[in-house]
Amino acid sequence: MIRPFTAIYKRELMSYFYSPLAYVILAAFLLLNGGIFFLIMTILNQPQAPYGAVLKAFFGGTLYYWMYVLFIAPLLTMRLISEEKRSGTIEALMTSPVSETQVVLGKYFAALTFYAFLWLFTAIYVVIVASTSHVDLMPILTGYLGILVHGALFLSAGLLASTFSKNQIVAFIWAFALLMGLFTLGFLYQIVADPTAKSIFEYATLWEQMDAFGKGILDTRPLVYGLSLNVFFLYLATQILRLRRWR
Repeated sequence: MIRPFTAIYKRELMSYFYSPLAYVILAAFLLLNGGIFFLIMTILNQPQAPYGAVLKAFFGGTLYYWMYVLFIAPLLTMRLISEEKRSGTIEALMTSPVSETQVVLGKYFAALTFYAFLWLFTAIYVVIVASTSHVDLMPILTGYLGILVHGALFLSAGLLASTFSKNQIVAFIWAFALLMGLFTLGFLYQIVADPTAKSIFEYATLWEQMDAFGKGILDTRPLVYGLSLNVFFLYLATQILRLRRWR
């Protein structure tokens, strides 16, 4: 089981680094992150800036963070299955001695690796902040953990959306719509009156989860929430491929 998974993982990971789109995504990601970091450093220079505002804002504390994360995940996943369908290679892949689970997990972990690679460059921002002021290590670690947890969730949703169509643009739209639904779902706690429903929706608020991570709060609930949905989306993607094999 390991060898087919490794082969698919390596192929997909290399395709990211050989694709011009990946470098466009990397450049846009660093440009947007750099702009946000500049704004955060401007806040740092203000005498009235609250303690810890810099890295707290960096780790999901601004709408800009969510905007590019919600766009990047569909961009990284829209081709994973849809391109196989468009080019016709999905038929050869499904008739080879490889399981649907190996295909889904190989492609998924390749996307997750490249996603983590993007965030690796942001460590320089933390170094710059640490060189000018005191920072706590725990909020940094939990902040990156939150980025990884939510990124993994978004990528699994994007991979699922990629199984819906052989058109990458359609797959992107499906993924973005699904992620926007996940993102806005939690905010329903502000309008519902039932206490039980209110607590459920509040539990699913990604912004609040990331805010807690950015403060250095390590809570198992968002980890369980993210992992559960992650497994669910990957399971659905596997089942969709399995149905295609038996057509």
